[in-house]
Amino acid sequence: MQLQFRGQRVLVTGASKGIGLACALAFGRLGAQVVAISRSANNLAQAEEQARAEGIAWQSAPCDLTDGAATDRVLRELQEQGGAFQVLVNSAGAARRYPADEIDVEALHQAMDAKYFACTHVMQAVVPHMAEHGAGAVVNIVGMGGRVGKPTHIPGGAANAALMLATVGYARAYAGQGVRINAINPGLTQTTRVAEGVEAMSRATGRATDELLAEQVAQIPMGRMAQPEEIANVALFLASPYASYVSGAVIPMDGCAASVI
Repeated sequence: MQLQFRGQRVLVTGASKGIGLACALAFGRLGAQVVAISRSANNLAQAEEQARAEGIAWQSAPCDLTDGAATDRVLRELQEQGGAFQVLVNSAGAARRYPADEIDVEALHQAMDAKYFACTHVMQAVVPHMAEHGAGAVVNIVGMGGRVGKPTHIPGGAANAALMLATVGYARAYAGQGVRINAINPGLTQTTRVAEGVEAMSRATGRATDELLAEQVAQIPMGRMAQPEEIANVALFLASPYASYVSGAVIPMDGCAASVI
């Protein structure tokens, strides 16, 4: 199997680090013209430096995707300047983790803003344009927290669950117009977000972070965390013609930890 995205315009949100950066680089290495969005202009600049060192065609577009009006404005300008996107990878946003006794109204709203709205604002601005052109592929990076209830991930898990439903709803709405929309649910992945989750668990249990992390990894049948590049590889497949009859799918990537159907 040989994948190519040469000449395609690929929008990646959350592209300055972690899974989003891995996805942006992966598409760029296969010839895509990457448009990278992140809230942090500094992190985006570092990512762009790495991408251009590899010869990747890269355009940075700083934007706070929790702001619906700003998102709509930035994406409208990008599409007016360069045309419709052929691929959208939504990897922006991560809800903070809290022990249950630290959850308040602000935490509940932060989770929905950071994960659900940061993604749906972008889909609403991009997917109709894909439909007008009769083609497009969307991959939403969600998370297993939307399927497995954890006391330290209640707001974020709820946001993930809502985003999974939005993913399959949009998929069905636009399937007849040539737009495929799928989701990936990563489990424990080697990114900076792992430390935040373990620290929340430590506050809730009083146990050491190293001990808690080792325990989580031990519960993964494959015996290790995922690497961001592994998530990116599945995103490449879902956005490619090899997945031409796949839409509305939510794919778990947790090393068989949850083992749910």
